Amino acid sequence: MEAPTHDHNLERLIQLGIALSAERDHDRLLETILDEAQRLTNADGGTIYLLNDADELEFAIINNTTLGIKRGGSSGEKITLPALPLYDARTGAPLEKNVASYAAIHKQTINIDDAYSEEGNFDFSGTRKFDRQTGYHSQSFLTIPMRERKKGEVIGVLQLINAKNPADGSTLPFPEYVVAHVEALSSQAAVAIENHNLLDAQRRLLEAIISLVAGAIDAKSPYTGGHCTRVPDIAKRLLDAAVAVSEGPFADFSFSDEERYAFHIGAWLHDCGKVTTPEHVVDKSSKLETIYNRIHEVRTRFEVLRRDAEITYWKGVAEGGDEPELAAVRDQRFAQLESDFEFVAESNIGGEFMDLDRKRRLREIGANEWLRHFSDRVGLADHELSRFNGSSSPTLPVTEHLLADRDDHIRARPEGMGEHKSDNKWGFNIDVPEHVYNLGELYNLCIDRGTLTKEERFTINDHIVQTVIMLDSLPWPKELQRVPEYAGGHHEKIDGTGYPRGLTKEQMSVPARIMVIADIFEALTASDRPYKKAKTLSEAIRVMSRMTKDKHMDPDLFELFLKSGVYKDYAEAFLDREQIDEIDISQYL
Repeated sequence: MEAPTHDHNLERLIQLGIALSAERDHDRLLETILDEAQRLTNADGGTIYLLNDADELEFAIINNTTLGIKRGGSSGEKITLPALPLYDARTGAPLEKNVASYAAIHKQTINIDDAYSEEGNFDFSGTRKFDRQTGYHSQSFLTIPMRERKKGEVIGVLQLINAKNPADGSTLPFPEYVVAHVEALSSQAAVAIENHNLLDAQRRLLEAIISLVAGAIDAKSPYTGGHCTRVPDIAKRLLDAAVAVSEGPFADFSFSDEERYAFHIGAWLHDCGKVTTPEHVVDKSSKLETIYNRIHEVRTRFEVLRRDAEITYWKGVAEGGDEPELAAVRDQRFAQLESDFEFVAESNIGGEFMDLDRKRRLREIGANEWLRHFSDRVGLADHELSRFNGSSSPTLPVTEHLLADRDDHIRARPEGMGEHKSDNKWGFNIDVPEHVYNLGELYNLCIDRGTLTKEERFTINDHIVQTVIMLDSLPWPKELQRVPEYAGGHHEKIDGTGYPRGLTKEQMSVPARIMVIADIFEALTASDRPYKKAKTLSEAIRVMSRMTKDKHMDPDLFELFLKSGVYKDYAEAFLDREQIDEIDISQYL
């Protein structure tokens, strides 16, 4: 075999080192290493083994030019050969008969001129069996351990077979002058594989942390179960559809692998700010609910008033009053209290719109008075006492209203909350309520619709502010710097009336607009929300169509969402059978 020049090989090694350091795909990396090793040595075949956690050499990739064999890597051909153990599982003794195992154990290059004449040192019975089955003749072997740079530990083995004479194709031993070049290549390969493994380990750790955070948020409340998992699925389906389309508004839209990974992370973390949202607000299912439903306190007061009516009756009887007249007054009072409590309890559910007449009746009921004999300042923690703002306790007994809005119901907003200032660095544009919470009983019972006060709705909406702040504080590498943007825009509306920044369509990227649709569609079709019934596909699409007309969502993306069948594919994967009904999408296009 004519020897390549030293300068030529050196130049190729330098070029290969650059190529290996730039390669991100694991399979292509291994293929490049083995292909270049074969070219460098004019070898007919080769194998790369990688050491696994069980101290076994696993076949990663196999090439053989003469036999046309290409397995592992990106070939699509799976390698079924068993891994080579380095140590006996029972005794722990090194297994040195296989030449690849020996090279790994002893961190030593092995150059064998002719496997058939090799006696005693290594077992080539498997090689001979292979030759009998294929008609091949395995002769020369060059086996080199690949060692990581820090501790010199072996991470794999590069093995080449049958060096060929360029002149006549005959098989030759691997000449010594080429061994140094292959060892240099092996070192470069080990560094590249090690770097790839480190990056892969870091990525897997990041993925695990992201999944952990998303799972914790979903587990935090039954109201959001599975949301953080399902939204990324919808979002990535729609992103793929936008990339695949060749005409229309997204014909020129493209996304690199790095951009796709950033979008993947942003989608998974789009609700990470919910870790700061109190469960009692997210789960608030009645108007008087805080950590518990305060309707029980109100009911106790009604019980006190009923007991007062009973006592008044008996006092009157004892004092010689007209018993039938006293009983009639008592029974009328009983009936009134029962009717009033039923109205208060019904108002607490939040299922009916509170018009002016209903609010007026609540205030009339609340004006009823009862007598409190026990102090409301004892048994309280310091933060509870602070809500009385230093006011002294009134002289007991004290008359109180049946329903009240008291000063101690107010939770003041702390000074200096920078994220809500008009000149905040994140560009948030949000109307901030004066108080953090207002637990006033009449204030809550008079909520027009639903169960949330404006303060509580702000607290829930604030999760997206916290999402942006949390993600913006992380030192993202360059390729992931748009994660906060992708995660933080799913409550924006294309007409600029959304939050937290009030962005318009022109100010939002396509991926950010995709997140809006994904978040809405999942919320409409989710079947694990205790407070609402899951909508069918047709109902969800009808609602989304109205939202599109109201400029909540991008109409072009909504059309793509329908035409591409993303909604249908997702439904088949995640929705209950009874939710999937027929839809004529033409009426929405």
